[in-house]
Amino acid sequence: MRLLVLALLATAATSSVAQAAPAPDLSGLWNHPGIPGFEPLATGPTSLVNLERREGGVANNRTLVGDYRNPILKPETAAIVKKFGEIELGHNAYPSPRNQCWPGGVPFEFTNTGLMLLQKPEEILLLYRGDHQVRHVRMNQQHPAKPVPSWFGDSVGHYEGDTLVVDTVGVKVGPYAMVDWYGTPHSPALHVIERYRVLDYAAAKEGLERSARENFIPFPPNPKETDKFLQLLFTVEDPAVFTTPWSATITYLSVNSSPGARQGPLWEEDVCAENTNKYGTEKDPEVPTAIRPDF
Repeated sequence: MRLLVLALLATAATSSVAQAAPAPDLSGLWNHPGIPGFEPLATGPTSLVNLERREGGVANNRTLVGDYRNPILKPETAAIVKKFGEIELGHNAYPSPRNQCWPGGVPFEFTNTGLMLLQKPEEILLLYRGDHQVRHVRMNQQHPAKPVPSWFGDSVGHYEGDTLVVDTVGVKVGPYAMVDWYGTPHSPALHVIERYRVLDYAAAKEGLERSARENFIPFPPNPKETDKFLQLLFTVEDPAVFTTPWSATITYLSVNSSPGARQGPLWEEDVCAENTNKYGTEKDPEVPTAIRPDF
């Protein structure tokens, strides 16, 4: 009996130590200057690539024509992506959350070039540079039985070793709802799982190479072996739109470890709706307006 009690006490102590394990440090400023942002995986169901290519097979990101032949797309979804591509080939920019000043939701907001991640025991804050979008992730909680749809959905998170896992449902379908810059739509059934972890250069290199093939980089980030990287591996599931769940990555460079990665000021003001005139280059934004005054 004494041995049994000792064994139970030892088990309880081990469990307490495991629960008290420190969370990985993912906080700080992270930069991903690529456009349109996603890094398609080398194998398996993954995000769309750009059919428009430049010399050397690199994506021509001045013209965004999504590969509507990707088998993750249902036929009706492929038709929508193809239509958006035809608009681009006609030298017009189609409306998107970015140019219409609407919240992007997830995973569209992952295409933002700057991320600030703030960690608290009960909550993770994800702040995006473009238009200062903010997400709240409740830690070690469950989704409500019937989440109220919102622009960024209901996000809950937990740690698995060195990885932050975020689960999001209930993303609202707005007038310009899309999951990527190619116009791929989503439905209320959208479910996104994110996995964040810090990598060294050797582990991040493969993701950086995939990014260089598919994303326009407006300046050379010049990563060094001493730099820190944050890689987001995300999985998207929406049976109303896709034939199968699919995954992609986004590999960020730490602004703290590599000041040369900064794009302008450390965290500059970026207000999408400051000037709603596009002067014929694309559709003027239909800026969201309140149903009633705030005061």
